[in-house]
Amino acid sequence: MAMNDIDALIAEIEDSPAGGHIGAFFDFDGTLIDGYSAVAFFRERLRRRQVNARQLLDAAVQTINVEARGQDVDRLMELGVGSLAGTSEDDVFAMGARVFEAQVAHMIFPQARLLLAAHRRRGHTIVMASSATSFQVAAAAEDLGIDHVLCTQVEVADGLLTGRVDGPILWGPNKAAAVESFAASHGVDLAKSFAYGNGGEDELYLSTVGNPIPLNPDGDLQKVATQRQWPVVRLQRPVRLTPQSVIRTAAALAAAGTGVAVGVGMGVLNRSRRTALELTASVGSDLAFAAAGITMEVVGQENLWRQRPAVFVFNHQSQLDVLILGSLLRQDFTGVAKKELQTDPFFAPLGWLADVAYVDRTNTDQAKKALAPALEALRNGRSLAMAPEGTRSATPRLGAFKKGAFHLAMQAGVPMVPVVIRNAGELMPAHVPLLDSGTLQVAVLPPVSTKKWTQANLPKQVAKVRDMFLATMQDWPQD
Repeated sequence: MAMNDIDALIAEIEDSPAGGHIGAFFDFDGTLIDGYSAVAFFRERLRRRQVNARQLLDAAVQTINVEARGQDVDRLMELGVGSLAGTSEDDVFAMGARVFEAQVAHMIFPQARLLLAAHRRRGHTIVMASSATSFQVAAAAEDLGIDHVLCTQVEVADGLLTGRVDGPILWGPNKAAAVESFAASHGVDLAKSFAYGNGGEDELYLSTVGNPIPLNPDGDLQKVATQRQWPVVRLQRPVRLTPQSVIRTAAALAAAGTGVAVGVGMGVLNRSRRTALELTASVGSDLAFAAAGITMEVVGQENLWRQRPAVFVFNHQSQLDVLILGSLLRQDFTGVAKKELQTDPFFAPLGWLADVAYVDRTNTDQAKKALAPALEALRNGRSLAMAPEGTRSATPRLGAFKKGAFHLAMQAGVPMVPVVIRNAGELMPAHVPLLDSGTLQVAVLPPVSTKKWTQANLPKQVAKVRDMFLATMQDWPQD
């Protein structure tokens, strides 16, 4: 396998034996995510003033000892867990979910998901093996669909953390031993299995399998890989704060603003909000994508125009989705958005042009009333764009669908068109106001008739459309 060749690695996985007796073991920090979850947790606790000055100093010293002096992680782990003594186990896991949503989710290497998917297709037993604590990795494991987790456990008594580690810290030899024990108890053939790690301390762990893969290796592991002739693969990093990403984002925003200005100007000259919307949606979106270095690859483009008006439903991953839908729909459409966007400086002008309906997601009665203009627009020949998940997802994983868009399509008697967005969250992750360049992939599925929809069978129709999204994301269509 060539160094840094992700495609060659996936091809090797595809050619490997199928079945659960083949293991795929993944380290977490630095391997599946670009960075360290402990830092994200520390930021959260610092923000909530749950860490004092002494703890901050001790943690900084021990971090230097681990990263610069090669000491093991035991003392650093003891400090981190010790500072949580007396905290409710439920509260700690709730904090883990919050930190994942706000910080860790966008640190996941997008190509790591491709590796996991390849192993999943072969029916391999996928395991996360990490020195991190259970509350650091639980939310990520769930999002990534990893059922088996080997990690450092914390001691709990009467629902409260004692401040002590329960069992070995899975670092170095302990991680290797945990993998061997898991394999023995689950019938996994380590000689034919795969393992992925990024640090010099992972040498023993990687040595337990027949297919060790240093993934994004540090200097120490790179030396080991060279000596032992292990294939090395480096994944493309998620978008992060760099001068290039700042310039790219600023250019895209300026281009979108120019599109809005042109659209509004022409709308005023022609005394037509419709003209303003069409120019803003098309010119503004296209200019913004060009400035950001983003090209859009659309499968099923003909389905955008096959039947209108229609309710276009899309999976909501990113702030880019506004530009995506504007570029796709281009004319005669409106939308539904959360009320907070009504005062957003970027979205508000677009919302005014499109006559968007704003809903309060905390008030069901108000939300139903707010959708009345959207229903009227559909009946008057305008299409509607709506995210059935109701909110932006922090990861590509599809959330539960709400029924609002389905009720509107049924009541208006118009078809529903699924718009599946594959990787907007990679180019502009949730909670990260920065853009990356690349190819944006979108699949527009054929219109779904709503003629036989009823209140009684609506839940089945919701599930059916959601299954279309899942199937498309799992097996991406080709032109």
